[in-house]
Amino acid sequence: MPEIWGRANSSNVKKVLWTCEELGVPYVRHDAGGAFGVVDTAEYRAMNPNGLVPVMRDGDLVLWESNTIVRRLAAKYPAGGLWIDDVDARAAAEKWMDWSHSLVPPFRDLAHGLLRTAPEARDAAAIERGRAACARGWAIAEEGLAASPWFSGERFGIADICLGPMAYVWFGLPIERAASPRLEAWLARLGERPAWRKVVAIGLS
Repeated sequence: MPEIWGRANSSNVKKVLWTCEELGVPYVRHDAGGAFGVVDTAEYRAMNPNGLVPVMRDGDLVLWESNTIVRRLAAKYPAGGLWIDDVDARAAAEKWMDWSHSLVPPFRDLAHGLLRTAPEARDAAAIERGRAACARGWAIAEEGLAASPWFSGERFGIADICLGPMAYVWFGLPIERAASPRLEAWLARLGERPAWRKVVAIGLS
């Protein structure tokens, strides 16, 4: 049974938990990161020298980097339907997984600024820069859905898992956003999934 370290409200941790839930893989989660600490301990740094979440230990294998963990779980449990056998189709999905990293710095400025910083301590300029950069990124994603209903292709898969948690926050924040009908329809389809409701749509914090 995989062990996963990370706080439940982390977008990166949610990717891993969501993948396990979709695949029906039982797991144990340990609180780590943020207010829980743990990530600066010698034991944790031995697993992940970056001191970030998530970390997954499955038998003798210890992995960090959330997208890598998602790929590994999907490949190990192909019967769960997330793995894409066709090389070209899988590359098209993984393109979006890797692209999602470009959203992380502005997303961090925006989400941490609005959700995890006291109003009197917020850097309004940094928050606006983050919002504007995220808006440009999500505009690219909006166009990406013109060719297929999912970022993973014709069916839900690993790329949707890697973009979904950030999209949940983006569309939940009280900020200005351009109309994004394709993204909003995609998010509504994600909302129909029990695993999404269990580990992703748990409120903003």
